[in-house]
Amino acid sequence: MQVFKIERLGHQGDGIAPGPVFAPMTLPDEEVSGSLDGDRLADIRVLTPSPERVSPPCRHFKSCGGCQLQHASDALVAEWKVEMVKQALDAHGLSTHFRPIITSPAQSRRRAVFSARRNRKSALAGFHARASNQVIATPNCNLVDPALLAGLRVSERLAEICASRRNELNVTVTLSDGGLDVSAAGGPDADRSKLVEMAVLAERFDLARLTWNNEIIVTRRPPIQSFAGIEIVPPPGAFLQATKEGETALRDAVQEVVSGAKSIIDLFAGCGTFALPLAVQARVHAVEASHDMIQALNKGWRNGNDLRQVTSETRDLFRNPVRADELSYLDACVIDPPRAGARAQVHELARASIARIAYVSCNPRTFARDAAALIDAGYELDWVQVVDQFRWSTHVELASSFTLTSA
Repeated sequence: MQVFKIERLGHQGDGIAPGPVFAPMTLPDEEVSGSLDGDRLADIRVLTPSPERVSPPCRHFKSCGGCQLQHASDALVAEWKVEMVKQALDAHGLSTHFRPIITSPAQSRRRAVFSARRNRKSALAGFHARASNQVIATPNCNLVDPALLAGLRVSERLAEICASRRNELNVTVTLSDGGLDVSAAGGPDADRSKLVEMAVLAERFDLARLTWNNEIIVTRRPPIQSFAGIEIVPPPGAFLQATKEGETALRDAVQEVVSGAKSIIDLFAGCGTFALPLAVQARVHAVEASHDMIQALNKGWRNGNDLRQVTSETRDLFRNPVRADELSYLDACVIDPPRAGARAQVHELARASIARIAYVSCNPRTFARDAAALIDAGYELDWVQVVDQFRWSTHVELASSFTLTSA
């Protein structure tokens, strides 16, 4: 057994000792022993624990791969997540003002993707074990809203009805105002008898909606989501912010950036998380690649009260970004791309000279890359607000403000 001193946390949440040597579930300044397996440490024993080490609040932590940082204090995790964004910006020679991080509470996740696998006698649903494809039961998960845990039994029953022992189901379970919205994928197409069994399952568990392989089996009640009081019914499995608290924090930041604007474009608009609330103050043009999500957004706008005009378009912003000449009439832009960022679209934004940009990101590295392009075009990065919706994980989200200072 060798002894190592942990210097820092890596991007995946592992402690890193000189070498580098990666040591899971260790913290900076800890002295640990273990046996080397390549560049990873196994059979780890903490000899000198960090004062920031805490007892994990969830009994599944050691076996479950869903969380990486429950052994660290909230203060350390918050500091580390902000530091990840600072380091990403620093790699491009950038810095800015950071507002205090906003962290969602425990048991607040309103959406989860459970894995379900059929075995000889029944089925098992939960999350994957740490560094494994094995499914483990997580009935006392401390991350998701307790109401979401009913989806575990639904997932198991779906696997029993229609999954083979070779296939693993991915079951997206979302809390809605109408109850659980369940969308399962990964199994074979269902015949008539299995469809009937699934409809009975939806009744038994009082589901709002049940979808199998993108086919809606039954809608017992509309699975309504509310964006600042504006109701929409998203398509099955549609993207939503992970927690209500996180959604509110991001929306508040975005509204601050574009406050006073009369015409706004919302790029990667989804079902209208930002576009619909912004329509209270301004005309909004929403752009999203998913036709189904745009349809949900449009219906939400039509049914809303006292909203200004919202126009929309289905458009792949990676292959066909909105051009600079199409953006020139706008006062402000909201952009919330996926992890890959928005290199092509940011290039057009930089040419368009829109006065204000609210950039929401789930990847510090691609955010920093895109921020550098905007700053080179004459923008100032006013501030960054880190929002931690994925508590105890390595996932980092943020909202930011860009103001055009020169063209």
